Amino acid sequence: MARSSPSARYLDIHPVDPQQRLIDQAVDVLKDGGLIAYPTDSCYALGCSLGAAEGLERIRRIRQVDKNHHFTLVCADFAQLGQFVIVSNPTFRLVKNATPGPYTFILPATKEVPRRMAHPKKHTVGVRIPDHRVAHALVEALGEPIVSSTLLLPGQEDPPSEGWVVQDLLGDQVDVIIDSGEVGIEPTTVVDLSGSDLEIAREGAGDIGRF
Repeated sequence: MARSSPSARYLDIHPVDPQQRLIDQAVDVLKDGGLIAYPTDSCYALGCSLGAAEGLERIRRIRQVDKNHHFTLVCADFAQLGQFVIVSNPTFRLVKNATPGPYTFILPATKEVPRRMAHPKKHTVGVRIPDHRVAHALVEALGEPIVSSTLLLPGQEDPPSEGWVVQDLLGDQVDVIIDSGEVGIEPTTVVDLSGSDLEIAREGAGDIGRF
């Protein structure tokens, strides 16, 4: 059931069998340019829609990051991912084999990615396909990737692992908080495939041994 708070709307969504009406409520907020905090297979994330310029600025303010921050496009499947990044033949199998899962891949962005969210110098963007029912249901219902960033706040060592903690930390800084039970506190493993050599940019929840 959804329950209201004085600040963000708080949605209690089942982690295995997400209630579609609650997913749709969160997606309506995304379509209106709003900002959500939602669970993934690694940790909590902040998310907005592709066209939400103000959503990006709100994420930057909450995270206190600059214009060089790599945002991540959370995708429903590999076909959708391929619309937004250039996946060369050598990297295709590597990315395909690690999805869905707690990995973010930095790749050259296509023209489908708004300039304001790609890296300003490299024109790259992070992409991933989460192995989490609620995150997948959100992206599927939205019909496009969710622009996301790890919910790691300034001065905090780890992201929050439960919805009520997110609510205490963020208050009215987001429009919707989704609670699907406790999640992990390790961000994704970030694999940079934008250059000539594979580089592990951040070691996180995904096993780097497969690379």
